[in-house]
Amino acid sequence: MKPPTGVKKWTKKYREWLDVLKFENQSLQIVFQEYYHQLHEMQQRIKRFDEEIKIQATEGVHAPMIQALQGLRGIALITATSLVAEIGSFERFATPRQLMSYVGLIPSEYSSGERRKQGEITKTGNRHVRRLLVESAWSYRYQPAVKGELKKRLNGLPPNIQGISWKAQNRLHKKYFRLLSKGKESGKAITAVAGELAGFIWAITREVEDVPKP
Repeated sequence: MKPPTGVKKWTKKYREWLDVLKFENQSLQIVFQEYYHQLHEMQQRIKRFDEEIKIQATEGVHAPMIQALQGLRGIALITATSLVAEIGSFERFATPRQLMSYVGLIPSEYSSGERRKQGEITKTGNRHVRRLLVESAWSYRYQPAVKGELKKRLNGLPPNIQGISWKAQNRLHKKYFRLLSKGKESGKAITAVAGELAGFIWAITREVEDVPKP
């Protein structure tokens, strides 16, 4: 059964249509109601998770780190919280390259005698974090700017973190288009940007973890 003409899926009007949708066949009606009820339950569960994430991001033990990471373009609440949950303590990474290596975003290397060649990224380590960084990296295709939700997230953060955020925007934006000008595919260019984004994440975590603890 198709929705009315002009009604897009999962809009308010689409849900209103589902609420009153009826089937002539009783069995189909029961199956539909069961599926629709499960959908409502999942939506409520997601809502509860979102509310808990917001609480942890403002009141939990990792709140300062989550707030600081949101100062980077492309890294909002869910991504910042996921990074902290997956990585835990960033103090174990003495250098940015160690973090890049942990998420598999450094080029593999091939050596033959005195010749050394870099290949594709290693793709070792934490796949979830690597995927998050690649998704975040796409936002650096756009001209550097501090507006909208990013401006709200930066509001109240220390000047040093705001400075890192702005430097990341400029550097990663230029890197993306520089790689494209050299003939790199957009996907590979974004992967390279994601690797360098990990370095800026490392820099921000240093600022947070270097703050004296009470």
